[in-house]
Amino acid sequence: MKPFIRTAIILAAVAAMAAPTTVLGEGIGALPAPVFDTDFYANDRHPPAKVELGRLLFFDKILSGNRNISCASCHHPRLAGTDRVALPLGEGPKGLGPERRAGSGYGEGVHGRVPRNSPALFNVGAREFRRMFHDGRVEIDVHGHYESGFISPARWKLPTGLDNVLAAQALFPPTSPEEMAGQKGENPIADARSLNKVAGPTGVWSLLEARLKANGGYVRLFQAAYPDRVEGADDVTIVLAANAIAAFQTKAFRADDSAFDQFLRTGTGLAPDAQKGLALFYGKARCATCHSGKFQSDHEFHAIAMPQIGPGKGDGTDGAYWRETGLKAFLEDFGRGRVTARSEDNYKFRTPSLRNVALTGPWGHAGAYRTLEDVVRHHLDPVASLHRYEPPQDLLLPIGLVIETRANGPQLIDRILDGQRLQGFLARDQFVMRNDALRGRIAAANELRPIALSDDEVSALIAFLHALTDPASQDLTHLVPDRVPSGLPVAD
Repeated sequence: MKPFIRTAIILAAVAAMAAPTTVLGEGIGALPAPVFDTDFYANDRHPPAKVELGRLLFFDKILSGNRNISCASCHHPRLAGTDRVALPLGEGPKGLGPERRAGSGYGEGVHGRVPRNSPALFNVGAREFRRMFHDGRVEIDVHGHYESGFISPARWKLPTGLDNVLAAQALFPPTSPEEMAGQKGENPIADARSLNKVAGPTGVWSLLEARLKANGGYVRLFQAAYPDRVEGADDVTIVLAANAIAAFQTKAFRADDSAFDQFLRTGTGLAPDAQKGLALFYGKARCATCHSGKFQSDHEFHAIAMPQIGPGKGDGTDGAYWRETGLKAFLEDFGRGRVTARSEDNYKFRTPSLRNVALTGPWGHAGAYRTLEDVVRHHLDPVASLHRYEPPQDLLLPIGLVIETRANGPQLIDRILDGQRLQGFLARDQFVMRNDALRGRIAAANELRPIALSDDEVSALIAFLHALTDPASQDLTHLVPDRVPSGLPVAD
């Protein structure tokens, strides 16, 4: 929305807030205030040159170890800032979103699925998004323990000078072997990661920084974006790159001009079925207990018995999979518990924002639900839903060629999995859900009470969720650059 329009509606905001409650009657909770520029970092007034630098970095595969994947590969504007698959295949394969496939050579195979669904990026540049990732492992350090100002897996090694928690988050996907870094032996960045070197002169971030310093096109872009800080290549840093990516994400994925936003600002704009859904959302259905605030999230962590498909995060000590397949792996995902190391936090995940939620499926931290109705109905009785869960056909991408890296003395040897060992590997996708003990632990942690809604009420809730879609977010292809400074392909 244009600035002068935003300014005009501020004058009517307080009066407009009274209208929805009057229209909807008794029994609904307080509605959030409208969204304004001041809700975003830098009041959403980032220097255009900084945003442009961030845009090109977001689409450039130069930030991946094997130069074969970019941020946009899993968060593509053509796919509403996600990849529209349950679990990504990560680096190695080719193609975008549902079309992504492993190739026939070692360099195009996969070592495993990325264990969590690609989070949507809408409004992540709002100040209230103080925690990043499904488990919140990167968050603002409100107690001042770390000089960087953020709690993260890097702890005290996280560099200083990051603009915000979104910029801090941007530093971590390039350090993940499955997501962007690649496997040990494939490139220097993957080798550094295998030694747990992310910071320091020989760490992942310094190696990526060196790539940018060596690219004249990027040096000029950094000079334009940071005229007071970058005189030449020596002044280019990974921190400045992360800050630019965060500025781009803040600007590009802002979404606050939905029918719901119009309703909050003027008291009009919601269709009757969406109004009924709004009354349920903020009333009887108790959705706003967790999906509160301007962006429908309390940014806290809750266990709601969401099904876990895929390989998990290696948590737990259950040896059932190992005994059954002979493959040494643990398949649980403790969510917030793996960050806090508290058992009471196991199976809790961050409440997602619901802005543009109708565009960003599949839903759940592992992308277990393909339809919006299915994920809404899960919330009505999570434990029962968990126990009867059957994944939709073709929910997970064909995994294709699977590469296993094994030690042979001092050497690492890659080999293609086949036969019984391949079947055991593929069994990971459904193992947790088919194991009574593992599924039971997820169920036991559930904190949502069942609630009875009619089919008509469920339909009304879904209508309201569709009213959270900003029409401008339905086509973001204008964000995709024709080329990037590295000269690498942009398409996927």
